[in-house]
Amino acid sequence: MVKYQGETLDRTFAALSDPTRRALLARLGERESLSVSELAAPFPVSLPAIMKHLDVLRDAGLIVREKTGRTVSCRLTAQPMEQAMKWLNRYAQFWSDNLDRLAAFVEEEKWPTQPSTPIPAQSLRQSNVQASRSRAGSVRGRKRSTPPGRKPSS
Repeated sequence: MVKYQGETLDRTFAALSDPTRRALLARLGERESLSVSELAAPFPVSLPAIMKHLDVLRDAGLIVREKTGRTVSCRLTAQPMEQAMKWLNRYAQFWSDNLDRLAAFVEEEKWPTQPSTPIPAQSLRQSNVQASRSRAGSVRGRKRSTPPGRKPSS
């Protein structure tokens, strides 16, 4: 049973990973049912590409297709999204609890109130000069390249 739920979550999150599929689901969320051609209309991709996206959504259990005559319509199904939300909420609660404990710790802890002494500007200038001198001293002489077709002289 647990493995089945894991596979369902995997398929749900894989289906939701694509922006086109998320947009299709958003369109279906606006209306109860839409035909495949109505769903495909605003997208700059071919109808076969939309059909492949709909296959992924159907395999994940996120939509149901119904055929009436020659028209295929799609509608949302909630169960896989509910499972995904439960999974996400469990981790949201975990992080919320941990961040609350961290906030309480930071607020309770007595931190030193001594102002730190500023570093004099003279010390900063000296350290910058030393850094640039050491960089200049470590640069080795560069070999010059020879023009194409000529052998370097020994």
